[in-house]
Amino acid sequence: MRKENQKVLDDFLAHADAISEDILVDTQEMLGNMPFILPLLRERPEYFALSSLADEMVCRPKHLPSKTAELVALAAAVSVGAEYCMKVHIRAAVKEGASRDEIYDTIMISALIGKTRIMAPAFRELCEIYPPKNK
Repeated sequence: MRKENQKVLDDFLAHADAISEDILVDTQEMLGNMPFILPLLRERPEYFALSSLADEMVCRPKHLPSKTAELVALAAAVSVGAEYCMKVHIRAAVKEGASRDEIYDTIMISALIGKTRIMAPAFRELCEIYPPKNK
């Protein structure tokens, strides 16, 4: 790494503890609650500051409204079965103005994708052993 970039990084990391605290405050404000894992990850301020800033940028992209971003996050949480993430992002979606029907539809679409993600490989394996019946 070039010396000038290393200096910028070192300066950033020297402030990682204060930055990490700000990130927790910003997260609480953005989501309306605090995900369980964040205070634990904050025990390593250098890692937490770098990682969480990137996560925050991903969760609030320039080209999606906050409500849409929360519905996308909820969809991902539902499709992988991340129970506590679902709870966080349902509440954050409500905070961003999502209606019950929008959240319901997001859950239903996500569940469909999650279901087919499980069924498709199982049926492929079944078809290798027992070819599909002709109609």
